[in-house]
Amino acid sequence: MQRGYPDRPILGAGGIIISRGKVLLIKRGKEPSYGKWSIPGGMVKLGETLDEAVRREVLEETGLEIEPLDFVEVFERVIRDKDNRIQYHYVLVDFLCRYISGEARAASDALETRWVLPEEISEYIMTTGTEDVIKKAFEKFGSSADKKI
Repeated sequence: MQRGYPDRPILGAGGIIISRGKVLLIKRGKEPSYGKWSIPGGMVKLGETLDEAVRREVLEETGLEIEPLDFVEVFERVIRDKDNRIQYHYVLVDFLCRYISGEARAASDALETRWVLPEEISEYIMTTGTEDVIKKAFEKFGSSADKKI
């Protein structure tokens, strides 16, 4: 399925990885929102569960192994072009994730990775809705996913 000008919404899964009071951000390396900061994640493949998709996407983009712990939010992103045609339409399911192993590094679709304190998040130019879902995860689960284990 093509991502640009799709004939139906595309399902994606994202990982909000909170560890030691910080959240992992990635700088997007592809459109839409190239160069903006977001949480790692991507499209669900046919036959793949949401759990499998978020694990795979986080590993591909950051080199980290994670464990999805809890649902945070479903977010719909509809981006229209200058002629008001739907250029992108994603339904994104975001999960709180526990860091298991690895060292964060930009790979696959990410230009850069960075562990960020909650009070620093507003300093980053982010994709629409990212700051809100990160704040929601911190409010719902606190400053560490470790206590959810």
